[in-house]
Amino acid sequence: MHLIVLAFLFAYLQFLMTSIDASAGLTSSSQHAGVVALTKLTCLMLRHEHCNLLQPISIWNADKAVEKCSLVEHILHLEPLKVDIFQGITLPDAPKFDKVFGGQFVGQALAAATKTVNCLKIVHSIHAHFHLGGDVDIPIMYQVHRVRDGKSFATRRVDAIQKQKVVFTLVASFQKEEEGFDPQDALMPIVPDPETLLSLEEIRERRLTDPRLPGPYRNALATAEFVPWPIEIRFCDPNVTSQTKSPPSLRFWFRAKGNLSDDQALHRCVVAFASDLIFGEVGNNPHRKRGLNIATLSLDHAMWFHRPLRADDWILFVIGSPSACNARSFVSGQMYDRTGTLVVALTQEALQRVVPPAQKPIGQSNL
Repeated sequence: MHLIVLAFLFAYLQFLMTSIDASAGLTSSSQHAGVVALTKLTCLMLRHEHCNLLQPISIWNADKAVEKCSLVEHILHLEPLKVDIFQGITLPDAPKFDKVFGGQFVGQALAAATKTVNCLKIVHSIHAHFHLGGDVDIPIMYQVHRVRDGKSFATRRVDAIQKQKVVFTLVASFQKEEEGFDPQDALMPIVPDPETLLSLEEIRERRLTDPRLPGPYRNALATAEFVPWPIEIRFCDPNVTSQTKSPPSLRFWFRAKGNLSDDQALHRCVVAFASDLIFGEVGNNPHRKRGLNIATLSLDHAMWFHRPLRADDWILFVIGSPSACNARSFVSGQMYDRTGTLVVALTQEALQRVVPPAQKPIGQSNL
């Protein structure tokens, strides 16, 4: 059993006071003054498994009232239950599609893992698997497993649990910052600036009165409950709808609503949360037609964080789906900041099933 002990330290310093002879420009010892400085350090004794409590607290972990947070921070907020066990909930204003939104699992699980890692290490990759649909009406328990703590890297596995069942698993790797090569061959595509594009609210208002769209589609849009997302999205091509075929690709700008702190850990959790929005559905584009209902469920999800980013500034999400087979579609994506820097690469496989008109997707299990 390792013990961390910080003992009392007393330091006595004596300084020699000197004076300057202005006329001669020489330094002479005119007097001695004994100046004593006393420094005290509190003695703490902790078990080794709790040594992380001595680490500096990140901005995100600071004692900040949840009410003052942005909505996405509020969604990602976790309550500590025990060592390495946290609890999250699904807020009424959080995105949900009958079941817990996949991005909520990813963002909250990454937040739980981050809270158990030295704050000098930052997440650089995650690999996640969705096992069962999450219940939005009950809390989610996140159990963190400390797989490895090395000098440069740390690994965490997080199980999301509801009703005594593991519904989601995430493995995250963290790395201490170090210098290395920094090439980038990927080029950001030329797209309109986000300020020139329509918001989701503006697109919705236009579609409600667009005579080119079928009446049942507009009626369903008008009667559907519209809950603004905590992530602002602006499509580079706002004319694409779920009623028409299109290439298996999509480009849109996104950013978190509200201002976030400067903590890079928070920004990466927010981007992880946003990464599952619309991502897997791009594989459905070539098959869309009027009246066709396709149920899409995320199966697995992987992300690689290449460079620092800000989730409250515009990020371009470029998505493509090169293949679909056996009721599964594969999608890949790249995220660029406004300078054209590649900040994130990601992939996902999603289940895609055609739902008969009279049947409503159940979503109890992804399998």
